[in-house]
Amino acid sequence: MATPIELVHEIEKLPPIERVRIVDIVMRDVMQPDSEIEKVWAREASARWDAYKRGEIKSVSYEEVMSKYKSNVGWAAPTG
Repeated sequence: MATPIELVHEIEKLPPIERVRIVDIVMRDVMQPDSEIEKVWAREASARWDAYKRGEIKSVSYEEVMSKYKSNVGWAAPTG
């Protein structure tokens, strides 16, 4: 069996899309969702959507969110 470092070296040889697939598979294996947290987030998302439809909250554009985020953390969002 290959060592973790050997696996990393092999993965680095793959095209980016294949590396992303590997990361996705590993993350799904390692990060098991907490069903209670998922339920809470589903209720929150539903409540926010309902409030938006009633006009109680407004939408915020991607550009506005990223502009605020970049100014707070000095991070550049990917383009295109």
